[in-house]
Amino acid sequence: MPDITSVLWIVWLALILIFVIIEMLTVDFVFLMIAVGSVGGLIADLFGAPWWVQVLIAAAISVLLIFTLRPPLLRALKRGGDPAKTNIPALIGMSARVVSTVSPSGGQVKLAVGETWTSRSAAGTRDLAPGEDVVVISIEGATAVVAPAERGLP
Repeated sequence: MPDITSVLWIVWLALILIFVIIEMLTVDFVFLMIAVGSVGGLIADLFGAPWWVQVLIAAAISVLLIFTLRPPLLRALKRGGDPAKTNIPALIGMSARVVSTVSPSGGQVKLAVGETWTSRSAAGTRDLAPGEDVVVISIEGATAVVAPAERGLP
């Protein structure tokens, strides 16, 4: 029966394969860095280093890569995201038309996208009459806070 140290290179190859497969499922770059560290352990094995030195080398390379190479890779991955605003940020600044009188206590507006929202006027703003153009300045829960279009965003 062969000594475990003589077949340690097989263990390193298996670990590298496992870490690469996990990385393909997670795309978080942690397991990729650990796989590259395992390559360092494999290389140390090929040069005849004791098993504990191989593990130290693999761990050191993995930690170094996680803290130095992973952050820029994550930034590059997220840089290609969709720049279009969605949800609440997309509604801020949107024009609307008053459907029923909007006061500090309530009312309704129809947004430029065609949705009718419960609304209230912004603090210090007069009551807004039906048909008047307004701008959404914030969203509080399911209520659009609006101001007259000439006032606009604060």
